Amino acid sequence: MDLNVKQMKSLALAYMGDAVYELHVREYLVQAGQVKPNDLHKKAIQFVSGKAQAEVILYWLKEKVLTEEEERVVARGRNAKSGSIPKNTDVITYRYSTAFEALIGYHYLMKDKERLMELVQRAVQYTEGRNV
Repeated sequence: MDLNVKQMKSLALAYMGDAVYELHVREYLVQAGQVKPNDLHKKAIQFVSGKAQAEVILYWLKEKVLTEEEERVVARGRNAKSGSIPKNTDVITYRYSTAFEALIGYHYLMKDKERLMELVQRAVQYTEGRNV
């Protein structure tokens, strides 16, 4: 199956990015010595919540961390129409968290593992710094 990732719908990219980032965060927490399931879940939410993801992507945009191509993926993700917004967040936060997930999904599906790992590690580091 040959995917044209650049033509994929942003919500499909975000769907993939959500899973990829969650898996990375879970692996990070387990390797950091977090072992109690309830603690793992609470800690993971600090990273994978819409609010946390939106903060990361807004920081990256402000600090010019992303390439022009990545900024285009983010803009498409932010502007994607999903039809529903989760109850626990506002529209703007949701749109930016979708943009974050779309970017992660984009790199995963492009098989750009080096940049993917760089971004997810930066996202975790940024979020860890905010939660100190």
